[in-house]
Order: sequence, then structure tokens, then C-alpha cells
Amino acid sequence: MCCVGTLQAAGDLQTFPSCLFLISSLCGLTETGVILVQESLYGRADTQTCAGGKAESEITNTECSLQGADETIKTRCNGKKVCEVTPAIFTTDPCSETFKYLETSYSCRYIKHQFTHLITCEHSLAHLKCDDGQVIHVYQADFGRRDPNICSFRRDNQRLQNVKCSLPTDKVAERCNGRNSCSMRAAPSVFGDSCPNTYKYLELTYTCRRENVY
Repeated sequence: MCCVGTLQAAGDLQTFPSCLFLISSLCGLTETGVILVQESLYGRADTQTCAGGKAESEITNTECSLQGADETIKTRCNGKKVCEVTPAIFTTDPCSETFKYLETSYSCRYIKHQFTHLITCEHSLAHLKCDDGQVIHVYQADFGRRDPNICSFRRDNQRLQNVKCSLPTDKVAERCNGRNSCSMRAAPSVFGDSCPNTYKYLELTYTCRRENVY
């Protein structure tokens, strides 16, 4: 059980409980705003938040918290201008009889660098490239599947349904950071395979910075 809301931030740290199935975090108020998640809670920590119209038995458990929710939201949202999250991204239910909410503290980070959001289908090459005099800085990367429609052309529909397949990785940053250009294959042999029967893609966010300003 969970509850729907909208998050909007304009620069300062925001803490916002969402009582809906869909959360939109918007930092694209200027061309340079991107999301930086501080911490997240998926569960219930008090009896007041998102309690309207709920039975007492649904809100009394105030020690309900999904372990790992914080890293899941950071992987999903950090470095993006817009981020949408639904409870479907969480692989387990920490307390099935409790009406839960998602509470996220995040800020909009304003920097001078233009971000590139790159998606590369499984077994294809991801190409990261900066202009002369600039080098790559990877903010986040994930190899898996969180959307049934991405990289779905002419693919077996059964291999597209698992949208809880997620494997955050530092391997792109380790290989590409500080370089002017970099290529990496989006393959289980490189990143590992957390869900073998799912057709995956590599999703990452990077920016280009002036060389020697890192």
C-alpha cells in the first residue's frame, strides 16, 4: 500500500513526503539545474504523514523502512533535470500491511556544465565524447531495465517486463572519467548480470569539464 505527490525544488534543500504513486522531481527551472538526492525513506516513520482516511492499523507501524531505498532513489535521480519514481522500482515491500510514503530530501544543483543523458541497448557500444580541451565526468550509471519501452524494438516481450532490474555501477566512471572520449560495451560480461532473462540497457549521465578542472 502506498500513497501520490509532486516534488519541485528551486535550489535549496527540500524535504518532501509524497502520498501518491507518482513522484516528479523537477530541477529544470534553469538550464543548469540537476537533482542531487541527500536521503530517502520508503516506509513510515510517524502516524501523521499520509494518514488521511486510513485505518489505525495501517499507520501505527512507525518503524517501517525499506533498506536500500536511499541508494535506489539516488541512482534513479541524481544528475537529472527531471525524475519520476513509482513504488514499482522497489523490489520488496518492507511492511505489506502498512500504508507507506516516500520522503526524499534533495536539492537542485546549479552548475555551468551541460549534462548528457545517454542510453545504450545491451550489446551495443556507449560512446562518451567531449569537445577539445574538455574531459568526461560521469555522475551516475545503471545497467538493467526500469522501463518496458526503452530498447524494446523487435525484442521478445517476455524479456522486457522486469522493470525492477537495476545494477548501479562505477565501472563507467572508473574507465572514462578524465578522458576526452571513451567507449564501453553495454554487456553483462562487463557489468555483471543481475537478471539473466531480461534484455537490459546502460543508462548514464555525464558532463564535460575543462581539462585540469576536475
